[in-house]
Amino acid sequence: MPKPGHPTRRQMIATSAALAAWPAARAQGAKFPSRQIRIIVPFPPGGLTDAYARMFGEQLTQQLGASVVVENKTGAGAVIGIDAVAKAAPDGYTLLVTTTGTVMQNRVLYTKLPYNLDKDLVPITVFPSGPLVVAVAPNVPAINVKEFLAWGKGRDASMGSYAPGSYPQMLADLFNRNYGTKLQTIQYRGEAPMWIDVANSQLQIAVGSVQAYNTVSTRGVKPIGVTGTYRTPRLPDLPTLIQQGINDPLVSLEGGLVLMAPAGTPEAILKTLSAVVVKGAETEPAAKLRENFGIPNKPKGLAETRADWDRAVPAWIKAAVDLGVKLD
Repeated sequence: MPKPGHPTRRQMIATSAALAAWPAARAQGAKFPSRQIRIIVPFPPGGLTDAYARMFGEQLTQQLGASVVVENKTGAGAVIGIDAVAKAAPDGYTLLVTTTGTVMQNRVLYTKLPYNLDKDLVPITVFPSGPLVVAVAPNVPAINVKEFLAWGKGRDASMGSYAPGSYPQMLADLFNRNYGTKLQTIQYRGEAPMWIDVANSQLQIAVGSVQAYNTVSTRGVKPIGVTGTYRTPRLPDLPTLIQQGINDPLVSLEGGLVLMAPAGTPEAILKTLSAVVVKGAETEPAAKLRENFGIPNKPKGLAETRADWDRAVPAWIKAAVDLGVKLD
């Protein structure tokens, strides 16, 4: 029997349990954010992914007083950057902004990945990218998609791509399978160097954001169509691929730039981050970014994003499976 004033065994066990739980309880109750937030972008500066990440970082600072750093962690077709976030602590202090393709269809494009895209990451929002511009080099004699496909049939030519397995590679594979082209996909670390090589006629065709395309639009690079189901407000006279008779489901899919966190991040933190996005979408800088990139849509809240994600992932996976693209 314990002496008077000494704790019982049960009390000692309860005290030990409480002490063990204190760090977790303190973390749950701590104000978020209380230290620097790191946003990892697996692409170099200059493209739409990087632009959205930096804008979101500014919104975190303005709305939450957060200290934010954006880190461009490139390499291995975005795998290195994604892996860094997938393996980070699920506390809201390490976030990812990447193309939807790298976290949707990569489930089937790669046989082995160092992370599980179904289990290790969760979406917070998708920043819309709007229609992507399909454009050809100055020395390619085509002003629309049908002319390009006729010119390229049986001809060795190159399609620029900003990441392995991204939309351009899938589109090149579609053209090769269905229209007799022999497009070789050339991988770049981002859009900027890709479009420079189109302008220099080192590539014959590329697909990318309106803003990145605009950096070479005065150098003879010719837009021949846009992806998705509607025209871009920046190039309203340019028809979609669907309007030009390319009816494959792939060309109707619209991707975007997804903001993600490690799985297990507390729901309260996910909601806080989502609220920053929704509020930030109404600001003048966000409106200007959408105008510059020809994007008519705004990012959605957490619940809508999850519902859209559950619908979009199977569609992108089916597109990858149907085309039979494998990257390893």
